[in-house]
Formats: sequence, structure tokens, C-alpha cells
Amino acid sequence: MVSAPRCLIASLALTLVAGCMQHAAPAAQQAAAPERPKVVVDAGDTVHIPPIAVPVSRFISPEAKTTLHEIMTHPYPPIPGPHAPLEDYQKGREALNRDVYAPMIARDKAKYAVDLGSETIAGVYADTVTPKGGVALANKDRILVNVHGGAFYNGARTESLVESIPIAALGKIKVISLDYREGPEYKFPAASEDVAAVYRELLKHYKSKNIGIYGCSAGGTLTAEAMAWFQKEKLPNPGAIGIFCAGGVRGIAGDSAYIAPPLAYAQMPPPPMMPAVDAQEPGGYFAGTEAVDPLVSPANSLSILAKFPPTLIISASRDMALSAALFTHTQLLKAGAHAELYVAEGLWHGFLFDPDLPEAQDALAVVTKFFDHHLGK
Repeated sequence: MVSAPRCLIASLALTLVAGCMQHAAPAAQQAAAPERPKVVVDAGDTVHIPPIAVPVSRFISPEAKTTLHEIMTHPYPPIPGPHAPLEDYQKGREALNRDVYAPMIARDKAKYAVDLGSETIAGVYADTVTPKGGVALANKDRILVNVHGGAFYNGARTESLVESIPIAALGKIKVISLDYREGPEYKFPAASEDVAAVYRELLKHYKSKNIGIYGCSAGGTLTAEAMAWFQKEKLPNPGAIGIFCAGGVRGIAGDSAYIAPPLAYAQMPPPPMMPAVDAQEPGGYFAGTEAVDPLVSPANSLSILAKFPPTLIISASRDMALSAALFTHTQLLKAGAHAELYVAEGLWHGFLFDPDLPEAQDALAVVTKFFDHHLGK
């Protein structure tokens, strides 16, 4: 409960701001101003907000404004529902690959000079991306592992390239992106097992401190889950990790789950998105898992987080995963781990891999510097 003095201070502050605004307005406007709608808080502390107008942030670039308008007027294909047949998942993958990832990959290839390939590591297919002309001398014994995003049902061999091409080129380092097992065909912990299998194989060729792991969205969550899985399997920590557009918890929850959808996609938020048990989602990757399971949501376990390697968390103010990212960062600091947080104002989920945004270039520079600083240490 908030104490009475604090409530009074907050109330006085709001009254002062409102008073200043009124004095700045002509008297005629004050007299004609209609009564403002009221925000209502119900008995369960749910806040009911009347319609409000939210302009685009004045802090973002013209390119970002253009892209945000495109996203809001042409939203991405929806994720199939929990009871959707396999055909719906396959159609969703095809639509995303065609309409979202393919154009981004084409722009990445035009913007960044890289060589693309593939290999199979411990039975897991991996895209390989290396900068043309080879990796930097400082990175000859280093490697980055990308675990792509895609809601744990899509993104392999497509979003994987979107997340790997820029970092390989800008960081002048080899990046491999894993085609880990996803839903609905597979269930947790299939993806964690695949990341661990590849990591074991890489340890035969690289020192653990020279390996970095990162992912965006589902891949960011999987990165955190992989660290918990490595601890269970008694594997050494990698040199550093990146949790982008995500947090170390299963699903999307917190304030951003409700605030981001209308601000980034011009859509109303869905119902609460993190049940205690996903028993009602037979088609989902996390079907039957419990949110308190530290292998599923490692951010809930301070003992696991205390053993995390240096971690970079990236999100944005209109990212539905912002709350999960903030919670994870706070928990890491509480556990005594090294954690860095980068939040972009006015942008959306996954913004840092849009090749047309100046803000993406800023964020990618942070990513490459972070790994360069921590790998090998």
C-alpha cells in the first residue's frame, strides 16, 4: 500500500502540472474545455483507461516513423491459436517467410558483405554467416551462436539470417544460427537440448569464454533457458549472452503486454498471456510447463541467475516484451550477475534487426561492442 504522504505528494504534483497548463491557456479555452474522462480503478486494482490519443514519439527517426506507420496499418500475420491444427502453423510460417523475412533478408544482403553457408552440428542444422574477407584477427578463435526468434514455431533459416547477417558483418565474426526444434511438432525442452548439443560440440573447437550466444524474442528467452539448461548439464558458461526483445520468462506478461499492442500494432491486447500452467495450449511449444519452473523461466530463480555470464538485454518502449526484459535485468542485478540494459524509445518488438533504421544501427553497435569486450575475458 502507498502511504498517505506519498499519495499526497503525487496528487499535488499532478495538480501543479494541471494548474500550469490551465494558466498557460486563454480564459476562453478554459471555460469551454469539456470534462476529461476519468480513469477507473476497480476492486481488483485493474485500471480501466478511457480512449486516449498517443502521438508517435518525437525522439525517433523519420525512418522509424515510416516503418511504425507501416506496421500499424499492415500488422504481421497472427500467431496460430492454441488449438490450431498443424496446417495453420505451416501457413503462418509461409506468410511470415514471404511477407516479412524475405524482404528483410534481401535488404540485409544488399547492405552487408557476408558469405552464407550451412553445416550440421551435433545433428542440428545451422546457417553460417561470415564477413567477406574473413573474420577479424581478434575473432579468429571466437564464435557467436544465434538462436532465432519466431514465437517458438517459426523463423528457422529465415529470421535466423535476419538476426545473423548484420552482427557477422559489423562485428567481423562468424555467426551460426541454429534450426532448433520448435512447436507444435516438438515440446519443451527440445530447443534447450539442441542448443546444449551444439554447444558441447563447439567446446571441442572453442574455449567456452570465446563463445557468445544471443537471440531475439523467442530466441532471447531460449538464450536464458539455455543458460539454466547448461547449469543442469554442468556445462561451462559461454563468455557472454544477449537476450534481445525478450526476458528470461516464459510468455509475455506485465504492463507492456497490454500497452505495447495498441501502440505498436494498433491492436487491442489479448487476454492475460502467462497462465501458471500451459495445459490449455496443446499446440504450443510450452504445453504443460509451469511458469515457476526455472528451466522454463530462469529469471524466477536468483540462484540460477547468479551464475549467468555477462548479459546484454535489449528492448524498446513499445515492445510487448519490455516488462519481461526489465524484470529479468532487475533479477540479474539482484542475483549479483553482470547485466546491461538498452531500451530504445518509441520503437517496437525486434526493431534492432530492421536494416533501414538508424536506431537499429545504434543498437547493433552496442551488441558488437558488448561481445567484443566480454568474449575471451
